[in-house]
Amino acid sequence: MVQAIAPLQTRPRDPAQKIAPHPQWAFFQSRVVPIHEAKLSIMTQVVNYGIGAFGGLRAYWNADARQLYVFRMSDHFKRFLNSCKLFNTTLPYSADDLRAITLDLIRRENYREDAYVRPLLYNATEDITPRLYDVEFDFACYTRPQGNYIKLEVRACTSSWRRLDDNILPSRGKITGGYVNSAFARSEAHWNGYDEGIVLNQDGHVAEGSAENLFVVRDGKVYTPPVSDNILEGITRNTVMQLFRAEIGVEVIERSIDRSELYIADEVLFCGTGAQVAGIVEIDHRQVGEGHVGALTQKLQEIYFRVVRGKYPKYMDWLTPVYSE
Repeated sequence: MVQAIAPLQTRPRDPAQKIAPHPQWAFFQSRVVPIHEAKLSIMTQVVNYGIGAFGGLRAYWNADARQLYVFRMSDHFKRFLNSCKLFNTTLPYSADDLRAITLDLIRRENYREDAYVRPLLYNATEDITPRLYDVEFDFACYTRPQGNYIKLEVRACTSSWRRLDDNILPSRGKITGGYVNSAFARSEAHWNGYDEGIVLNQDGHVAEGSAENLFVVRDGKVYTPPVSDNILEGITRNTVMQLFRAEIGVEVIERSIDRSELYIADEVLFCGTGAQVAGIVEIDHRQVGEGHVGALTQKLQEIYFRVVRGKYPKYMDWLTPVYSE
C-alpha cells in the first residue's frame, strides 16, 4: 500500500512583507501579451539550470511634474547586452529597441507611482544537457510597482557563504543562476535576525551585499571594492561614486577591503537599483559609527533621491521621461 506523501514544509512568509500588485502586460516571444500568457515550460534550460541573465531598472514618480522617470536606462541596457556576450549570444534587439519595449510596457500599465523593470535573457531550449551552443536564447520583459527593496537603515551580518569567483561564475553580469548564491546569503542573514548579508570573496575580502554594492567611509574618505574583487559592475555604484566626488566633494578610492575594516568604519552603506542608498548601522552585533545612518550617507541619500526624481536639473540626462507632456 502506497503511503500518502506529506506536503513539503517551508518557512512561513513574513506577514509584514508586502506583495506588489500584479502587472498586466509582458513582452514575451517577440510580442506584448497579457502577463498570464508569458509562461515557460519546465523543460527549458533556464528553469533547469539558471542559464540566463537579467537586468533591473527603476522608474521614479515625480508628483509635482506628473512624470515618471526611468533612471539611467541606456546604461542598464548596455550592461544587459554585455551579459549576452558572456553567453556568446546576441539578441535581435538593439539598446534603442529595448528602450522602446520598456517604455511601451510602462505606459500600458499607466503607473503613477515608483516602478521597476525586469528585462530577461533566457535559454529557452528544452534539453537536459547544460550548454551554450546549439541553443535558443530569447528575451522577455515585465514591469511592476516597486517601493523600497530593503530598508534605508539596515542591520547586516557577514555571511558564511562566499561570493562566486569570476572564473566560476562572473558577478559582473547579472547571471540568473548566480543569484542562488545571493539567496543563500540573504536567507542566512534573515534567519539569524538581520536585514541583509555581506559576502566575502574567495580571498576573504569584502565583496558586496547579497544584491547590493558596498561603500565604507573612514576619516573623510570613501572606499569601495574594485570590480576585480568579484562584484557586480553596478550602475548605482557608478552613480554614487560620481555624486560623492562631484556633489559632496569626498575622495572615492577603489581597493580591497578587509572584513575588520567594517567594524571600525565611520559609516558603511549599500547601494543598488533595488537597495537605492541604504545606511548600515550594525554589522555582526557591532555598532557602525554612532549607530545610526551617518552624515555623509544621509547627504548622499538626499541628493540621490532628488536626482532620480528629476529634481536636480544637472543630472536630467540620466532620466528618460515616460509620458508625453
